[in-house]
Amino acid sequence: MPTKQQVEEWVAAYLRAWRSNAPEDIAFLFAADAEYDEWPYETHWIGREEIVKGWLSREAWQQGGWDFDWTLFMINGDTVAIGGTGVYKELGTFANLWTVTFDEHTKCSVFRMWNNQV
Repeated sequence: MPTKQQVEEWVAAYLRAWRSNAPEDIAFLFAADAEYDEWPYETHWIGREEIVKGWLSREAWQQGGWDFDWTLFMINGDTVAIGGTGVYKELGTFANLWTVTFDEHTKCSVFRMWNNQV
């Protein structure tokens, strides 16, 4: 079961990776066989390599800069629920709900995001 501090560290690393788009920063977050799903987009990436490749395909979303505020809603066993708001200068504002399931090494094994433009 991840601790609040471990979740905070993981989200900080996620945000660093979103800013850097460095493949090693992205890969650091995920287990080798992780799943990454996002709605309403048809995002279904399986495996760390596919996640890195998919993530890098979204670099254009970040043009002009962005900010992200988030709140940890709950920790339930190995899964956490996180609410966030992303404000992108070029794309607008998005309300997010994440569920993140962690493995025993605090790597994400399942990432699910509901992403709604506000």
